[in-house]
Amino acid sequence: MARREGRQAAGKRKGAAGKRKVPQLPWCTVRNPYPPFEIASADQIEVTHEASLEALQEIGINFLLPEARDILKAAGADVDPDSTRVRFERGFIEEAVARAPSHFTLHARNPERHRIFGGNYINFLPVAGNPNISDIEGGRRSGNLKDYRDLLRLAQVINAVHGCTPMLEPIDVEPNIRYLDIVGEQLLLTDKIAFGYSLGRRKIRDAIEMVRIARGIDEATLLKEPSLWTVVNANSPLQLDIPMLLGMIEMARMNQPIVVTPFTLAGAMAPVSIAGALVQQNAEALAGIAFCQTVNPGCPVVYGGFTSNVDMKSGSPAFGTPEYVQAVLIGAQLARRYKLPYRSSNVNASNWPDAQATYESSNSLWATCLGHTNMLMHSFGWMEGGLRASFEKIVIDLEMVQTMMKVMEPVSFAQAELGLDAMREVGPGGHYFGAAHTLERYENAFYEPLLSDWRNWETWQQDGAVDATQRAHKVYRQLLAEYEEPWMAPAIREELTGFIARRKSEGGATADD
Repeated sequence: MARREGRQAAGKRKGAAGKRKVPQLPWCTVRNPYPPFEIASADQIEVTHEASLEALQEIGINFLLPEARDILKAAGADVDPDSTRVRFERGFIEEAVARAPSHFTLHARNPERHRIFGGNYINFLPVAGNPNISDIEGGRRSGNLKDYRDLLRLAQVINAVHGCTPMLEPIDVEPNIRYLDIVGEQLLLTDKIAFGYSLGRRKIRDAIEMVRIARGIDEATLLKEPSLWTVVNANSPLQLDIPMLLGMIEMARMNQPIVVTPFTLAGAMAPVSIAGALVQQNAEALAGIAFCQTVNPGCPVVYGGFTSNVDMKSGSPAFGTPEYVQAVLIGAQLARRYKLPYRSSNVNASNWPDAQATYESSNSLWATCLGHTNMLMHSFGWMEGGLRASFEKIVIDLEMVQTMMKVMEPVSFAQAELGLDAMREVGPGGHYFGAAHTLERYENAFYEPLLSDWRNWETWQQDGAVDATQRAHKVYRQLLAEYEEPWMAPAIREELTGFIARRKSEGGATADD
């Protein structure tokens, strides 16, 4: 009986053509039930905090946008009249950062796709901003709109992908209108939370308007229900540029979430010591968050950490290293110290979806999950230190992310799970394959891996000796075949596509607009 029910359940997972669908965990909310892993003491976190405040007060941060300096000066910050430098008293920073919410909900056009950021919630988001793309058939190539659309289709069909990012730069689209396709295609091809580039005032305003249209809401509702998120990277060391500050101002005024993420590579854009790099990361993050709270007290923000080291021989970024793991975990502790949601990343520096890519990403994923990262960017597909997205790596990462999700499901110690009846039935020297306890759980006994091949050597050889990367290619092609475009009301679709067409005809926008 149990086996027949198992076969029936497996049949339900087949598509209309009878082909078995790619096994996935269901769409769900992921929460980490375990205590966060902390490698720095409370005293060491306070030392880092104090050093960050000292840096902000004594050295300061360059705010290159005059409007931003005017906002900070009016609020009481120490703005140098002869330069772009802004210095902050500790009270200014601490009071401003304390205004930020500890958690918030980001709204998608499909209400079932809303996501919570903060606490012990974990949200896995895909690769973002890569200029190149690859798969094992087409090789490495420049970003293009066709591949970008396919990446978004994967983001929609993969349940463990919790929202959208600009998964690829479509280089074949003119820069002044590219942002319209980057945001518009997210809204048309998926129904998950959307991202907009914080690169100038007009670009982010257009992105906010597109999201408002796609959700079918008015501006007052948008102000109450954050619906678009963005990332702002400080120009480390100790500088925020004009386009990103323009975007920050508009996002904060519209009460949309801003992920303030210094990109601090120890030895290149930050002190060579991990502690020093973290002090700089913390100072830059606090300055950016305080600025957002000065523009609009209470607007949602995320404390972003992206500290790693470089290869001291070449200067190239290194990821998934022991230093990266330490920075991720301590960055999470700092975010909790300020009661802020935390962003980190699943990254690697490999040039191909191989063993190096996998073990560096595995190191990254374990650190981010153990540290209670709330926004886990680049969870799927990051390659080549951020210069490339990989279709196969998306599937390899999916395997690892789903493993993390299963690890975070608590083990049941209910009486029926303790197995005493099974031990009584089997007794010494037997086996459990035919035991009632086993047959009752046959269909869902264990996590079903996407890529693992547990056959013996001879059978594997007879079937072509296909390795995990080749299997990942097959899976991504099957996932694309399973994609179904999410429903959108015809009137909303017409309004959204009409807005995009009109803004393209008007020439779009540049980062200076």
